[in-house]
Amino acid sequence: MTFAVLKTGGKQYKVQAGDVLRVEKLDAVAGEKIQFNEILMVDATIGAPFVAGAAVQAEVIDQIKGEKTIHFVKRRRKHSSQRTKGHRQHLTLVRVTEVLAAGADKSGIKAATGTADARRAVHEAPAAAAAAKPKRAAKAAAAEE
Repeated sequence: MTFAVLKTGGKQYKVQAGDVLRVEKLDAVAGEKIQFNEILMVDATIGAPFVAGAAVQAEVIDQIKGEKTIHFVKRRRKHSSQRTKGHRQHLTLVRVTEVLAAGADKSGIKAATGTADARRAVHEAPAAAAAAKPKRAAKAAAAEE
């Protein structure tokens, strides 16, 4: 059976078809098909740093939260303080459907991007549009004269 090592959310996962993974939150909804393009290894082929044309396709099962982690800080002796903080990581549950060794660029499936990348793209798009508007307005004003 074909396996691959993929990279997402700053972590690496060894996967094969049928595996269910809990990865850092991705910008996708339940039931959507996504494709991981940062593949470090497919079977015996090792990338430098990624394998060209390789991908792992997956289906999003659900958006979940991880277990609660408690962070407790206590300072010893007089006038000491203590603090308790909790955290639940947002995760995406995905099922790997297929490992592609080649031809991933022609599949037409949405690339798996993290929520940080999605937020960055949304914020950069209006900035690019706003930068383009004054040029058009200046051209229109010049044309009127």
